Amino acid sequence: MIILAVESSCDETAVAVVRDGREVLSDAIISQIEMHTIYGGVVPEIASRKHLEAISLLAQRAIDEADLTRKDIDAVAATCAPGLIGAVLVGVNFAKAAAYALGVPFIPVHHVRGHIAANYITHPDLEPPFVALCVSGGNTLIVDVRDYTDLALMGASRDDAAGECFDKVARVLGIGYPGGAPMDRLAQGGDDRKYVLPRSHVTDAPMDMSFSGLKTAALNLIHNASQKGEELDLPSFAASFAAAISDTLIPRIDHAAQLKGYGKIVAAGGVAANSRIRRDLTTLCQKRGYQLYLPELKLCGDNGAMIGCQGFYEYQAGVRGALDQNGFANMDIGKHF
Repeated sequence: MIILAVESSCDETAVAVVRDGREVLSDAIISQIEMHTIYGGVVPEIASRKHLEAISLLAQRAIDEADLTRKDIDAVAATCAPGLIGAVLVGVNFAKAAAYALGVPFIPVHHVRGHIAANYITHPDLEPPFVALCVSGGNTLIVDVRDYTDLALMGASRDDAAGECFDKVARVLGIGYPGGAPMDRLAQGGDDRKYVLPRSHVTDAPMDMSFSGLKTAALNLIHNASQKGEELDLPSFAASFAAAISDTLIPRIDHAAQLKGYGKIVAAGGVAANSRIRRDLTTLCQKRGYQLYLPELKLCGDNGAMIGCQGFYEYQAGVRGALDQNGFANMDIGKHF
């Protein structure tokens, strides 16, 4: 089965062609990072307009790069939630129109389910059940993946996403947007114990998280040093910040893995590219005897291939989207369209 898959939930316009869920025939992406960098973050209205400009030609490019024709497409899938609603709607409406024009089914896909599915592409042997740590600029979740389309939320951030914290701190430091990669590079060789930063706990919710206090503490540290004319040890600051993020995530995914007993942990999302988090997950899994699955770095960020992969399993489960299918800014990962 060949699926044309569309992803437009944030600032990447992405269209891929995927065969039978795991074979990526093409994965075309146009990034808007340069456009949004001058603002220090994604401007939703600009993102939506740029998706509109790019999506039609990008879809044809994806088909051409797969060495196929439109007649070869068996279904069209698209991210329908969660995301910036204007951006999401561009992809949803394009995909519905394409499916209608081609006379094929339309498959709505949850964006974070897609991030988890990126691991099916990287690891052909991976099958549910497992627990997943989903960490990105918009979401920080711990998920029980019981089957390809049977997922349940076990824990989540009560406020900021981990990736958002990296972005905001990097912006204040002036080292670039998005902040994950430059913060990771800066942290190399730094002393992760030099700066004391908080690790928050949510009472009566052992797998929930909070990052707003960490973000505030980090920003206050930067501003206080600036006001006093003191120079921060930037590599050590970045290393200490990454350690605080990781120290919040790792015990919770460990708790989830022990509760479920699957023996498998999967990481997903843009922040899954962070070297400290990947290293700490590796250490945890070696200690516990878990199997660890990490996505290929190029599949950590938003892409169409992951939507095509998850779309295949949604199709197998009987999921179909009608022509009045809407997009949503927020949606529980366990809910079906």
